[in-house]
Amino acid sequence: MARGAASLPGTRRSFALALGGGGARALAQIAVIEALDEMGVRPAAIAGTSMGAAIGAAYAAGMTGRAIRRHVIALAHNRGETLARLAGARIGKLADLWPAALGNPLLVDGERFAAAILPAELPESFAALEIPLTVVATDLHGRGEAAFSDGPLRQALAASMAVPGLVRPVRIGERICVDGGAVNPLPFDHLHGRADVLVAVDSSAGPLDAGVIPNPFECVFATITTIGHTLMADRLAQRAPDLVIRPNIGIFRLLDVFQASAILRAAEPVKAEVKEKLGALLA
Repeated sequence: MARGAASLPGTRRSFALALGGGGARALAQIAVIEALDEMGVRPAAIAGTSMGAAIGAAYAAGMTGRAIRRHVIALAHNRGETLARLAGARIGKLADLWPAALGNPLLVDGERFAAAILPAELPESFAALEIPLTVVATDLHGRGEAAFSDGPLRQALAASMAVPGLVRPVRIGERICVDGGAVNPLPFDHLHGRADVLVAVDSSAGPLDAGVIPNPFECVFATITTIGHTLMADRLAQRAPDLVIRPNIGIFRLLDVFQASAILRAAEPVKAEVKEKLGALLA
């Protein structure tokens, strides 16, 4: 199929796809890609943030939804091997646990972290993708958004997924970048004018336990999500996509990465919604 081609047989309408962050909950977006595969359509362009950027990159590289599902389930089911990979990406040492030390023994290198979890099928460069992709990260020193659509692909993905306090910021050129969810958790605004129909998948909503103090990592994720929700609500009010899909996976937490199978089972009903609503928009 030609680069960026997307249409139903007998139609001329195209669509662009935005995939958001949400930690483990973003894995539900794989079910949306599977629905697109079953419909026989592909987007003209993709934009993604954080985990959504990684999933979007795999899709843009030519992987099917089913292949992406197999990859994430393998990571989740081989828990020991996956944890060993992540441990190998760690920067700090056990000695850094002492209060006098300045290091963080749990901090991982952004690019090694990406290498540990990304599919081998991903190319090194944006130019090798079958579908144009925009990856959104946060430019710390620029205090704003950094959007990448050319150059080293895996480096951009590492930057987009670099959760502050857990993953070391990633340097791209003169920019120091962290997780894109802080500035643009659902980057549909990068796709305006790229296709006839704009589709966005929001997997950010999760459980709220009133009165319960989250652990440090959950607190960081929750803070980024709260900032992102505020920004996303403003963008939706200004110019919303033609279709916003929200998989019903709110019972899962941001760090439930080893529950990938359960998340995908819970997201299964979203396929019917995608087929019905997007099919009507493309007809």
